[in-house]
Amino acid sequence: MTTEDRSGLQMTLPARAENVAVVRHALAGLADRIGMDEAGIADLKTVVTEACMNVVVHAYPAGEPGPLEVEATEDLDGLTVVVRDFGMGIRPRPDIERPSLRIGLTLIAALSRSFEIKGGVARGTEIRMHLPLRATVDEPKDESAPEVEEAAAMRVGHPDLVAPILSRALGAFAARREITVDKLSDTMLLSDAISASAPRSFEDGYVSLSIADRDQGLELRVGPMKGGGAEQLRASLDLPDVGGSLEALADEIRVEQDDDGEFLVVGIAAFAA
Repeated sequence: MTTEDRSGLQMTLPARAENVAVVRHALAGLADRIGMDEAGIADLKTVVTEACMNVVVHAYPAGEPGPLEVEATEDLDGLTVVVRDFGMGIRPRPDIERPSLRIGLTLIAALSRSFEIKGGVARGTEIRMHLPLRATVDEPKDESAPEVEEAAAMRVGHPDLVAPILSRALGAFAARREITVDKLSDTMLLSDAISASAPRSFEDGYVSLSIADRDQGLELRVGPMKGGGAEQLRASLDLPDVGGSLEALADEIRVEQDDDGEFLVVGIAAFAA
């Protein structure tokens, strides 16, 4: 299968240590949804952590985090995960005290049913792993690294996967901030409502969104959507039977538009209002 399959997940975020937990939680949500058992999910978390930390520690010069790309695709018997960077290639940095890159790759190979790594010096690295539900190398792309966004960007295929992936990713971000239990509960309710309606606002069925840390809290951006899609998604939060709207659970909701399309932007304050 290719990453065009709608059961998949794509993420792009800065290669920082704190973002590894976001990837781990999002992939655990996907794995749980497709029926991977607890032992398999534990192995998945381990190999994904090792692969992502190799990017964080070895891919880019110190203090200059580049992009970390993660793709996950459901196969008939498991999950294939690709972790990619655009950095210096497979070359452990001598100034890092973390255990050798070789140890991490050995652990990944031991826990994965199949394992592949490709890349080269100054060409970036791609690690491809396949893990079961129960416990040809291409030439490197000649392209410059994409610009790093200060957010975790995701593109989710199947509508049923949006809710578990979004809720776990939001939870991982919220754990970094001083967000109260009540505020987090409200955020999860709002997340579920958005997840249920969002697929209808995307022409190709793929839901694109991003989560970012802001000075005042978290910002969720859903889009770009087709014309009128963001307003339609916002209207879906209304509660006609009881009056009011789930918008009240957020600190801010607005619609933005640029050349790519419309976005629904949801702000969640770090402190209770």
